[in-house]
Amino acid sequence: MHVEDAQRENRTVFVGGFWGQLVSSVIWLASAALGFWVSPRAAILEIVFGGFFIFPAVMLMLRLSGGPAYLSRENPLGKLGMQIAFTLPLGMLLLIPVTEFRLNLFYPALMILLGAHYLPFVFLYGMRMFYALGAALVFGGVAIAHYYSGSFSLGAWVGGLMLFVFAWIGRATVRLEARRRI
Repeated sequence: MHVEDAQRENRTVFVGGFWGQLVSSVIWLASAALGFWVSPRAAILEIVFGGFFIFPAVMLMLRLSGGPAYLSRENPLGKLGMQIAFTLPLGMLLLIPVTEFRLNLFYPALMILLGAHYLPFVFLYGMRMFYALGAALVFGGVAIAHYYSGSFSLGAWVGGLMLFVFAWIGRATVRLEARRRI
């Protein structure tokens, strides 16, 4: 299978990252709400443990939507997707000393980690959109850390909204590509 074919299959099966980003945005926004109305501890626990359910939720949504839920065995990028998936939870270990230093840096630091996590998606999906998402998350996290770190949950609101917007951009991109192939 050629790289371009493998990327196209990833885009098609995973709808340009739509379900993953949509599920992630819900988790981020729920965490933001918990951080704003309940407590930072509840918010952090929700986003950390909620993250474990992103992939199963994506698979469920793919099945419910009626499309294919798995890549073909010939697609060599499936293994890359799994490797990329583990970079974020491992990188999140850095959040422990960051939040011990200053609790309000939790979400900006997580935005930076998530933005870096999305950069390999450019190759995985063959979609430049992930450069923009990665950059928006990284620069948003840096800006919030430097200029708006007085708010604990602002980064979660911003990150959740970015994921929501880019989910729909990815979906629209894949649908447009499918129409052009017809």
